[in-house]
Amino acid sequence: MKGWTEEEIQNRDLMAPCGLYCGACGIYIATRDGNEKFKAIMGNLYGTRPEETACLGCMQTDPPKQLYSWCSACKIRDCVKSKGYYSCHQCEEWPCSEIENFPLATGLRVIKRAIVQWREKVAAYGDEQGSIEWARTECERYHCSACGNPLFRGAQRCRACKQDVAEELDGSL
Repeated sequence: MKGWTEEEIQNRDLMAPCGLYCGACGIYIATRDGNEKFKAIMGNLYGTRPEETACLGCMQTDPPKQLYSWCSACKIRDCVKSKGYYSCHQCEEWPCSEIENFPLATGLRVIKRAIVQWREKVAAYGDEQGSIEWARTECERYHCSACGNPLFRGAQRCRACKQDVAEELDGSL
Protein backbone atom coordinates (compact mmCIF):
# COMPACT_ATOMS: atom_id res chain seq x y z
CA MET A 1 0.00 0.00 0.00
CA LYS A 2 1.36 3.39 -0.96
CA GLY A 3 2.82 5.05 2.12
CA TRP A 4 3.23 2.01 4.42
CA THR A 5 4.94 -1.34 4.19
CA GLU A 6 3.37 -4.62 5.25
CA GLU A 7 6.00 -4.78 8.01
CA GLU A 8 4.77 -1.44 9.38
CA ILE A 9 1.13 -2.54 9.25
CA GLN A 10 2.00 -5.65 11.30
CA ASN A 11 4.28 -3.80 13.75
CA ARG A 12 2.72 -3.74 17.25
CA ASP A 13 5.00 -0.86 18.22
CA LEU A 14 2.81 1.31 15.99
CA MET A 15 -0.52 0.10 17.42
CA ALA A 16 -1.12 2.91 19.90
CA PRO A 17 -3.32 1.66 22.73
CA CYS A 18 -5.68 4.64 22.46
CA GLY A 19 -6.37 4.04 18.76
CA LEU A 20 -4.26 6.91 17.45
CA TYR A 21 -2.37 4.60 15.11
CA CYS A 22 1.30 5.64 15.27
CA GLY A 23 1.91 4.69 11.65
CA ALA A 24 -0.30 7.62 10.61
CA CYS A 25 1.35 10.06 13.02
CA GLY A 26 3.25 12.91 11.38
CA ILE A 27 6.07 12.57 13.91
CA TYR A 28 6.52 8.87 13.15
CA ILE A 29 6.35 9.50 9.39
CA ALA A 30 8.94 12.31 9.63
CA THR A 31 11.20 10.05 11.72
CA ARG A 32 10.79 7.06 9.41
CA ASP A 33 11.47 9.15 6.31
CA GLY A 34 14.30 11.21 7.83
CA ASN A 35 12.38 14.32 6.79
CA GLU A 36 13.96 17.13 8.85
CA LYS A 37 11.66 19.82 7.41
CA PHE A 38 8.56 17.83 8.38
CA LYS A 39 10.06 17.13 11.84
CA ALA A 40 10.50 20.88 12.31
CA ILE A 41 6.88 21.51 11.27
CA MET A 42 5.57 18.82 13.60
CA GLY A 43 7.81 20.00 16.44
CA ASN A 44 6.52 23.53 15.99
CA LEU A 45 2.95 22.21 16.18
CA TYR A 46 3.63 20.34 19.45
CA GLY A 47 6.18 22.75 20.94
CA THR A 48 9.32 20.63 20.67
CA ARG A 49 12.64 21.24 18.94
CA PRO A 50 13.19 19.31 15.70
CA GLU A 51 15.91 17.14 17.29
CA GLU A 52 13.41 16.12 20.01
CA THR A 53 10.67 15.43 17.48
CA ALA A 54 11.20 11.75 16.76
CA CYS A 55 9.30 8.55 17.50
CA LEU A 56 9.20 4.93 16.35
CA GLY A 57 5.84 4.10 17.93
CA CYS A 58 4.47 4.39 21.43
CA MET A 59 4.32 0.67 22.18
CA GLN A 60 8.04 -0.07 21.75
CA THR A 61 9.45 -2.41 24.34
CA ASP A 62 11.35 -0.81 27.20
CA PRO A 63 13.71 0.86 26.85
CA PRO A 64 12.35 2.40 23.64
CA LYS A 65 14.73 3.40 20.84
CA GLN A 66 12.93 6.68 20.09
CA LEU A 67 9.79 7.67 21.98
CA TYR A 68 8.33 11.15 21.61
CA SER A 69 8.05 13.11 24.85
CA TRP A 70 4.25 13.40 24.61
CA CYS A 71 3.97 9.63 24.19
CA SER A 72 6.34 8.83 27.04
CA ALA A 73 4.12 10.85 29.41
CA CYS A 74 0.83 9.39 28.14
CA LYS A 75 -1.52 8.31 30.94
CA ILE A 76 -3.50 6.12 28.54
CA ARG A 77 -0.36 4.21 27.54
CA ASP A 78 0.60 3.80 31.21
CA CYS A 79 -2.92 2.61 32.12
CA VAL A 80 -3.02 0.00 29.37
CA LYS A 81 0.41 -1.34 30.32
CA SER A 82 -0.50 -1.43 34.03
CA LYS A 83 -3.54 -3.62 33.20
CA GLY A 84 -1.46 -5.99 31.09
CA TYR A 85 -3.23 -4.99 27.89
CA TYR A 86 -1.75 -3.54 24.73
CA SER A 87 -4.82 -1.52 23.73
CA CYS A 88 -7.94 0.13 25.08
CA HIS A 89 -9.97 -2.12 22.80
CA GLN A 90 -9.38 -4.87 25.38
CA CYS A 91 -10.66 -2.83 28.33
CA GLU A 92 -14.25 -3.09 29.52
CA GLU A 93 -13.98 0.34 31.17
CA TRP A 94 -13.57 2.08 27.80
CA PRO A 95 -14.28 4.93 27.32
CA CYS A 96 -12.89 5.97 30.67
CA SER A 97 -12.12 9.42 32.07
CA GLU A 98 -8.62 9.33 30.49
CA ILE A 99 -10.27 9.00 27.09
CA GLU A 100 -13.12 11.44 27.75
CA ASN A 101 -10.62 14.05 28.98
CA PHE A 102 -8.21 13.65 26.07
CA PRO A 103 -6.86 17.19 25.53
CA LEU A 104 -7.10 17.37 21.72
CA ALA A 105 -10.58 17.36 20.16
CA THR A 106 -9.36 15.91 16.86
CA GLY A 107 -7.56 13.13 18.70
CA LEU A 108 -10.65 12.34 20.76
CA ARG A 109 -12.74 12.01 17.57
CA VAL A 110 -10.15 9.61 16.13
CA ILE A 111 -9.93 7.58 19.36
CA LYS A 112 -13.71 7.13 19.58
CA ARG A 113 -13.86 5.99 15.95
CA ALA A 114 -10.74 3.83 15.97
CA ILE A 115 -11.30 1.78 19.13
CA VAL A 116 -14.79 0.78 17.96
CA GLN A 117 -13.32 -0.31 14.61
CA TRP A 118 -10.45 -2.14 16.34
CA ARG A 119 -12.96 -4.11 18.42
CA GLU A 120 -14.93 -4.98 15.26
CA LYS A 121 -11.79 -6.23 13.50
CA VAL A 122 -10.76 -8.34 16.51
CA ALA A 123 -14.28 -9.80 16.72
CA ALA A 124 -14.14 -10.74 13.04
CA TYR A 125 -10.53 -11.99 12.75
CA GLY A 126 -9.27 -12.75 16.25
CA ASP A 127 -6.87 -10.67 18.28
CA GLU A 128 -3.63 -10.94 16.29
CA GLN A 129 -5.06 -10.75 12.75
CA GLY A 130 -7.81 -8.36 13.81
CA SER A 131 -5.26 -5.90 15.14
CA ILE A 132 -3.31 -6.12 11.88
CA GLU A 133 -6.50 -5.60 9.87
CA TRP A 134 -7.36 -2.60 12.04
CA ALA A 135 -3.90 -1.11 11.36
CA ARG A 136 -4.36 -1.77 7.64
CA THR A 137 -7.73 0.05 7.74
CA GLU A 138 -6.08 3.03 9.44
CA CYS A 139 -3.39 3.15 6.74
CA GLU A 140 -6.01 2.91 3.99
CA ARG A 141 -7.97 5.73 5.59
CA TYR A 142 -5.08 8.18 5.42
CA HIS A 143 -4.91 8.72 1.68
CA CYS A 144 -6.02 11.73 -0.34
CA SER A 145 -9.33 11.04 -2.09
CA ALA A 146 -8.30 13.33 -4.96
CA CYS A 147 -4.80 12.04 -5.83
CA GLY A 148 -4.29 8.91 -3.71
CA ASN A 149 -1.13 10.10 -1.96
CA PRO A 150 -0.64 9.07 1.67
CA LEU A 151 -1.49 11.54 4.42
CA PHE A 152 -0.77 11.81 8.11
CA ARG A 153 -3.37 11.92 10.87
CA GLY A 154 -4.51 15.49 11.38
CA ALA A 155 -3.63 16.57 7.85
CA GLN A 156 -5.64 19.56 6.77
CA ARG A 157 -4.52 19.52 3.15
CA CYS A 158 -2.80 17.02 0.88
CA ARG A 159 0.86 17.94 0.50
CA ALA A 160 0.85 16.60 -3.07
CA CYS A 161 -2.27 18.10 -4.71
CA LYS A 162 -3.30 20.69 -2.06
CA GLN A 163 -6.84 19.23 -1.78
CA ASP A 164 -8.55 20.11 1.52
CA VAL A 165 -8.83 16.77 3.38
CA ALA A 166 -9.58 17.71 7.00
CA GLU A 167 -13.33 17.21 6.93
CA GLU A 168 -13.19 13.86 5.15
CA LEU A 169 -10.61 12.56 7.63
CA ASP A 170 -10.58 13.80 11.21
CA GLY A 171 -12.01 17.30 11.11
CA SER A 172 -10.33 20.66 11.52
CA LEU A 173 -7.77 21.10 14.26
